[in-house]
Amino acid sequence: MNPKPAILVIDMLNEFVTGELAFEMTANVIPNLQRLLAAARQAGIPIIYANDAHLPSDPEIAIWGEHAMAGTPGAEVIPELAPQEGDHQVPSRTYSAFHDTDMDSLLQSLDVDSVIFTGIHTHICVQHSAGDAFFRGYRIEVVDDCVDAFTHEEHQRGLAYVEEMYGAKLVHTDELLARFSQRVA
Repeated sequence: MNPKPAILVIDMLNEFVTGELAFEMTANVIPNLQRLLAAARQAGIPIIYANDAHLPSDPEIAIWGEHAMAGTPGAEVIPELAPQEGDHQVPSRTYSAFHDTDMDSLLQSLDVDSVIFTGIHTHICVQHSAGDAFFRGYRIEVVDDCVDAFTHEEHQRGLAYVEEMYGAKLVHTDELLARFSQRVA
């Protein structure tokens, strides 16, 4: 049976690339994500953006302060990765793209059984979202050069965790580009 994947782009937002919570490593994933998303669109693979869109009452605000607040420029996807026609956006208010969102019903409506994770932060939002995807029965892949965290150690810790605890397959952008080109041929 061939997997029916979707790409999940987590929190590639102004807040985390150029805003208050920006960190240097975010820039590392942008070129790879650009290539990956272009190839996915050409291959007809759904792309879903999971975007923080916080309210002042959200639990994360107590830890991180106000960030990526709903309706602000900080909660918008960076221009370099702007959603295209046919892409989907799911706002989230917690570390998980699945918790109290329409993510699962959207994936079901797209007949998806495999989620390919990209974005930030490997050890927080990617990890929590991968866990929720796992518990809902999705196969999980994490594109190791399309995710990152505040530090290399946190990034590696997040990758190891999703691989060990959720059976996530770690893949590289070039591997997916080759796979996607076969779908087009």
